[in-house]
Amino acid sequence: MKRRRFLKSSGLAGSSLLILPTSGLYGQERKSARTLQVGFIGMGGQIQGHVSQIAELGHHVAALCDVDAQQLTKSQQRHGAATAKASCYEDYRLLLEKEKSLDAVVIATPDHWHAAICHAAMQAGRHVYCEKPLTHTIAEARALREASKASPLITQTGNQGSASPMLRRSMELLATGMFGTITDIHVWHPVHGWPHGVDRPAESEPVPSGLNWDFWLGPAPERPYAAGIYHPAQWRGWYDFGNGSLGDFCCHGFNLPVRALQLDYPTFIESTGRGLGHESFAGACTVRYHFPARGDRGPVRLTFYTGGDVPPEEVTANLRASVGTLPQTGCLIVGSQGELQCGLWNSDCSLKLKGDKKFLGPENHPEARAVPKSLPRVQSHLHEWVDACLGGPPVFSNFDAGGHLTEIGLAGIVALRLQKNIHWDGPNMQAPGTPEADRFIRKENRTTYL
Repeated sequence: MKRRRFLKSSGLAGSSLLILPTSGLYGQERKSARTLQVGFIGMGGQIQGHVSQIAELGHHVAALCDVDAQQLTKSQQRHGAATAKASCYEDYRLLLEKEKSLDAVVIATPDHWHAAICHAAMQAGRHVYCEKPLTHTIAEARALREASKASPLITQTGNQGSASPMLRRSMELLATGMFGTITDIHVWHPVHGWPHGVDRPAESEPVPSGLNWDFWLGPAPERPYAAGIYHPAQWRGWYDFGNGSLGDFCCHGFNLPVRALQLDYPTFIESTGRGLGHESFAGACTVRYHFPARGDRGPVRLTFYTGGDVPPEEVTANLRASVGTLPQTGCLIVGSQGELQCGLWNSDCSLKLKGDKKFLGPENHPEARAVPKSLPRVQSHLHEWVDACLGGPPVFSNFDAGGHLTEIGLAGIVALRLQKNIHWDGPNMQAPGTPEADRFIRKENRTTYL
């Protein structure tokens, strides 16, 4: 299937959509190269740390790309000598076409662009690091997962907590069964600053010089420009471009429990909230995913809270007693014999078993200290990807893993947008008995820039 047709239908899975590299860049010659040529697409705030890391690791910042000339200029000024020889592009397609020696790309555009650029980069034979959430829709995530599994290219989803030694320590502790039967996971995120519970403004404003607004919209439906409403950064709150705090943080907060408990797909999703039914994400909401029993594990409930909604006080009583207050963000895993708190970004690890007076870090807890390390530790999430691109060990959060997290998170978005509880058939990407859900599972894209 042609890429343009594929992207228009937003990722219908199937063998005809599996993408293999076509440029011939992958192979022994590239694996043995010690200096990677890396391109960067989407020069907002999130990508700046990645540019710095690539330069610090001794690799070459070969090209920068953004539809906003001001963001390109600011990036060059910020990084100085590291980007002095980098070619600059407005069009990601030209970057992939003209930068013949490019090994890899880092993508940090708004979410609605992720799938299109990831597929284009993979078709051009480039390794890909893409910020979370991996895609804008469930169907896009499934298609990108399938494409990555059929390709030898190295992919990594940008949920940086995957590289945290605390996530890996938490996984080692959970694998022992010391927490007993795990029944509930609670993930919470505070009130966010993006637009929420509102519709787009009626007025339009002149597009700033240097910004290609129609290209910025890209696959999304056309709409007038409005200063400070969408670009930069505010796009995350609008459903045409992002999926609010649930879409933005599912790949962080769900990461540890999904991996450690081998959570496949929820079969039922409950949702409540305030400020629903608008073009932007809810003002506040609670979304509960019900995962059925699997193997030796019983059923598990995973609940996400945001915008002021938080777990019930009785759920977090032990945690609050230990730290004095409810942390602003968190992920609490509750079992019959104890609890584990790992933080929203999986960068914390503290536990309280039955009989303990308070939560303790793993280095201070006698039972945790006795558990040997079994998972590798890495320097950083990006460093892990770079090493894998050079023939090193596999990454921890490839597009299959990141795409699965994205599918779970966005299934909750389907329930929120429908403003109802739904049954969920994850393997077939369907809400049985709810055909109106289909428009939120896959979408029709504009193809002008694809």
